[in-house]
Amino acid sequence: MPELPEVEVSRLGISPLMIGKRIKEISVRQPQLRWPVPAAVHQAEGHTIVDIRRRAKYLLLDTQAGSVIMHLGMSGKLRVLPVSEPLQKHDHVLIVLDSHHSLRFNDPRRFGAVLWQEHGEPPLPMLARLGPEPLTPAFTGARLYEHSRGRKQAIKSFIMDNAVVVGVGNIYANEALFLAGIDPKRQAGRVSKSRYERLADAIKKVLSSAIEQGGTTLRDFAQADGKPGYFAQQLRIYGRAGEPCQICEKPVSTVVIGQRNSFYCRHCQR
Repeated sequence: MPELPEVEVSRLGISPLMIGKRIKEISVRQPQLRWPVPAAVHQAEGHTIVDIRRRAKYLLLDTQAGSVIMHLGMSGKLRVLPVSEPLQKHDHVLIVLDSHHSLRFNDPRRFGAVLWQEHGEPPLPMLARLGPEPLTPAFTGARLYEHSRGRKQAIKSFIMDNAVVVGVGNIYANEALFLAGIDPKRQAGRVSKSRYERLADAIKKVLSSAIEQGGTTLRDFAQADGKPGYFAQQLRIYGRAGEPCQICEKPVSTVVIGQRNSFYCRHCQR
């Protein structure tokens, strides 16, 4: 599943080709995605894209009329291609630009979404409940510490809660906890403030590195130019069960936390 770095890489890839361009047409070839594509998205037709923003794992294509909101789901990909390029089977939504190119939303599993947010309307429910962005000053170890008091859930599940902080998916939660030396099973409410400060720094470092490397290609993700992400080559702990820990060389352990596979070192993570 594309996580925050993959979505940010997609934003960086499509933005130079789309910002400042006028939307000629939005063609909805498959309206039944995770949620039905609303007819209101056509309000963007005839308007210029003034910015492309990311909020958590949502992309917002801003126009004077409102924002087309996209979520890549489990297998979604975005490509900007010439309008003459043949369509692929799972190209469900096309945003045709006056540059003779089109943004193509391709999603074989159809768990992604294309929605509409009109200017002046309250944020859509899935956007209204989100916590801070992890790569902004609003996200700190002190904030994590304050929100964790009394929490008995595993710290890995805690930092994957989008109401606490957005975009820390399974891969990056594993990597950040390893970098911070924290056992993913430890109760969130039993972690000190100093360790949360170390964890916040680790989350920022891991996500920033993943973005620089173009994301993590494990199954479905590819960048907007079709190239794979390379952060998978730098994974320190994720997917390495039974292999030597890169610090102490003891075997990496695995456990299921919140129905997700988790990887950690019993010796280095406490």
